Amino acid sequence: MAGHSHWAQIKRKKAAQDAKRGRIFTKITREIMVAARLGGGDPDSNPRLRAAIAAAKAVNMPKENIERAIRKGLGLEEGTRYEEATFEGYGPGGVAILIQSVTDNRRRTVSELRHIFSKYGGNLAEPGAVSWIFEKKGLIVVPRDGLSEEQVLEAALEAGAEDVRTYEGEFEIITGPEEFETVRSGLEEAGLPLASARVTLVPKTTVRVEDEKIAQQILRLMEKLEDHDDVQNVYANFDIPQELLEKLSGNE
Repeated sequence: MAGHSHWAQIKRKKAAQDAKRGRIFTKITREIMVAARLGGGDPDSNPRLRAAIAAAKAVNMPKENIERAIRKGLGLEEGTRYEEATFEGYGPGGVAILIQSVTDNRRRTVSELRHIFSKYGGNLAEPGAVSWIFEKKGLIVVPRDGLSEEQVLEAALEAGAEDVRTYEGEFEIITGPEEFETVRSGLEEAGLPLASARVTLVPKTTVRVEDEKIAQQILRLMEKLEDHDDVQNVYANFDIPQELLEKLSGNE
């Protein structure tokens, strides 16, 4: 999972750059609207909305933007109605890809995603083709910032985490989806700084990709999918060696 996790780190850096350009605001706004529509406008009783608001605050989205998105989701203000849609496919090398989207036109989204897959060496698949490869987990990222592995491991396990992965600049704490909120609260009470905290999907198995051309195709496909306005999250099970990933991502 080292290569895959390093890709996640690269994505977080990219998200920070996107936030500066305001690009990510559109996606977070849609997520807030859908979360409010499905679970109500009170973040205390709506974990999904609470997570969306936390993501909005992390990229400095103005409070009035957040409140407006909630009102639109609740139908208190006029706005476009969005629906969730999940798509599955295969990338170069047989890599499994799962896409979560929020769209106001499912037919358009399918057509555009099919075009992206085709252009970059992949193809859309039938529902259920790859979803079984992924499982829901809580993922909490703690920057190293002088913290020892022992210190983070002790706090995480005491809070109820399943696993702790150590990387050069950060720790990844894995939880069961039901224990996510408890673990996050426990880490905050322990005084650990949280760079990000969300429930996500992680692959049960990975596909090792060492061919540079195939790896480059995969990364191009991932980038184009993630840049699509209707796409909220893209999950894949590739495992590209870290050195190759850094080379292709321009992060040497």
